[in-house]
Amino acid sequence: MIIRGTIHLAGDNVDTDVIIPARYLTSIDPNYIVEHLFEGVEPDFHKRITRGDILMAGKNFGSGSSREQAAMGLKAAGIYAIIAKSFARIFYRNAVNIGLPLFIAPSAIDYVHSLLKSGGAKGAGTYILSLDVGAEIDVEEGVIRIKGETFPFSPLPEFIKEIMLGGGVWPWVKSMIGKRH
Repeated sequence: MIIRGTIHLAGDNVDTDVIIPARYLTSIDPNYIVEHLFEGVEPDFHKRITRGDILMAGKNFGSGSSREQAAMGLKAAGIYAIIAKSFARIFYRNAVNIGLPLFIAPSAIDYVHSLLKSGGAKGAGTYILSLDVGAEIDVEEGVIRIKGETFPFSPLPEFIKEIMLGGGVWPWVKSMIGKRH
């Protein structure tokens, strides 16, 4: 599987309270949640997303509370994958459960930062930069390609890859039950 999209870049320690503020946790309607993503720091972010885009971030992405709406909102907005230096454990599990692919690739994040510093990329936004650069994630090969450069990502355990690429834990469970009958 290959995932291609425009890069949106966030920093370190992006908290789930920042991704979706607590006052909007009264709903699990993905469309409602999308409207309020990053509302306190980047209220127009959801308008800059095109289906298939890729969010990149630094260390500890998704820290904070265990709100499932954070991962759900990003996926519903059109983010097809997140690449980070590291993920908070609970966010990682929530993303796996809903089939939002996550990849750990510190060298890819560092490269995008170097592009920004050298003028090889430009972005719009303050808290999250929506860049004029795309990325390609080759899940089977285990690499990310950005502007002709290739970066490996930490391999996913096979069952986690099946869950993420299969649309989440419930579709995966249904497929496993179907294989037994």
